[in-house]
Amino acid sequence: MRKREELEAIWRAGVEACLPERVLPPHLPEPARGRTYVLALGKAALPMARVFETRWEGRIRGLAVHPYRAGGSLQRIDTMGAGHPVPDEASVVAARNLLALAGEASAEDLVLVLLSGGASALACLPGEGLYLEEKQALTHALLRSGASIGEVNLVRRHLSRFKGGRLAAAAAPARLVTLAISDVPGDIPHDIGSGPTVADPTGLEEARAVLERYGIDAPRLGWSESLKNVAGDYRIVARGRDSLDAAARKAAALGYAPHLIEAVGEARDAGRAHAAIALGLSGRSALISGGELSVTVTGEGAGGPNQEYALAAALELAGEDICGIAADSDGKDGTSDSAGAFFDGDTARRSGGGAVRALKTNDSHACFADLGDLFVTGPTGTNVSDLRIILKD
Repeated sequence: MRKREELEAIWRAGVEACLPERVLPPHLPEPARGRTYVLALGKAALPMARVFETRWEGRIRGLAVHPYRAGGSLQRIDTMGAGHPVPDEASVVAARNLLALAGEASAEDLVLVLLSGGASALACLPGEGLYLEEKQALTHALLRSGASIGEVNLVRRHLSRFKGGRLAAAAAPARLVTLAISDVPGDIPHDIGSGPTVADPTGLEEARAVLERYGIDAPRLGWSESLKNVAGDYRIVARGRDSLDAAARKAAALGYAPHLIEAVGEARDAGRAHAAIALGLSGRSALISGGELSVTVTGEGAGGPNQEYALAAALELAGEDICGIAADSDGKDGTSDSAGAFFDGDTARRSGGGAVRALKTNDSHACFADLGDLFVTGPTGTNVSDLRIILKD
């Protein structure tokens, strides 16, 4: 098996371990005496809802909100696409529709929320007095600032009428169950999709402090305190660590000694650091990392944290017989149409100086496209953060 085939096989093993058809069925709740309302939102909304409706008898009413490119139909649950990573008008309609459905449920009904990463943008109802255009500009600024996903979602929860436990409040007095696929570091429920069905321990001043920290102007209107006491059952059915463990098993089966690490912070810094770790490993080794990385965007290029990581790692590995892949488990890395990219010790040479320029201008996508090294998968059906593998033979 060639190196790229091995890299892809390890990456796909990690992703397939977290597909809804594998992880969701054991967690489905007991049926209610009344009707079941299914509210699915996130990058894995459609496959999660599909798994549910094929295994559920009884009356169902529901809606699945998904990114436009992950479209499809369901048998008994309505579907709609919305904007991601920046919300749009459809995101506002989606949030209103989900709140309305939750509000229809009675004490004898079950409200089942199927949640996955991406929900923060897909269902967006700005706080009172805050225009969607302002929320869009703020989201865009936060995503370019280098803020962590936890910081971004902290701000979102306090400028919303949907996030921060507000969907759970709309579902009362029905029984509420949330089944979530986690894409955030630490698997913190109030950070997954900005926590629409869980209590939020953070406060308004913390949210304002994030904007001040990154030099982003705070909106005047739209602020409100998130809910601190929310009823309901919340279960995480898949997480990044599950993906890492499955990738490690596949690497071991291919004869590599797996070394697992979690990563946070700037993508280019992590790429350099992981390349240095890989250089220090002995024998036939696989350095496998997960975690959500960020990019402080100063250039006008296209790409994402995985491609920026790959570019930085490739520059550190120049001339070495080491190869790697960095890709988002949902199949879309940042603003690009690819999951990520392959890289190796020859990437920098083949780019003819393009790798250095691309890293300076945040244009990793164009660099890897020119080299033919993009990793394109399309929507995978799940979203458990990023998965990066570096192989040293």
